[in-house]
Amino acid sequence: MRKVEVCSYCEEWSAMFSEEAEKLKLIYGNEIIDIHHIGSTSVRGLKAKPIIDIMPVVRDIKNVDKYNKKMQEFGYEPKGENGIPGRRYFQKGGDNRSHHIHIYQVGSYEIKRHLAFRDYLQGHPEIKNSYGELKERLAQQFPYDIESYINGKEGLVKEIETKALNWYGNVRDHSGNTDYNC
Repeated sequence: MRKVEVCSYCEEWSAMFSEEAEKLKLIYGNEIIDIHHIGSTSVRGLKAKPIIDIMPVVRDIKNVDKYNKKMQEFGYEPKGENGIPGRRYFQKGGDNRSHHIHIYQVGSYEIKRHLAFRDYLQGHPEIKNSYGELKERLAQQFPYDIESYINGKEGLVKEIETKALNWYGNVRDHSGNTDYNC
């Protein structure tokens, strides 16, 4: 049984992302347009489960499945869409999970959603801290119940996501930036 663990921000998470991103570039080559570090480990100072979330953006999502065997050779378990249409999801580490890969095709709304959430938390320390404290409390309350942990933070996540998407749209409108690259 997997334990829900939330810990303080770790400087190593950025390097762990970079190392894994290089492996993904070797596997997918020209299929990849960009690779983003997303999720809580991508937000400096945010308490998080120590699992690196990586979001490669590809030209054509249908080509991703051709690389499943290669991903398995690198320790990843292919999970298909895993509940989100248009996504390809991979896990690494079994019960001691270390990485999640969320692959989307360029232009997917999910890319904007993930980047807006990450960037909003980076720019709003009070909300970032509240979110981190909630995650820590839920992990203590539900150490072996990932569903209750996820359900417990769902309301705040939706609230932050709504604010983040509005904010992200305004920031992008004023900056003239129209792509999803960081």
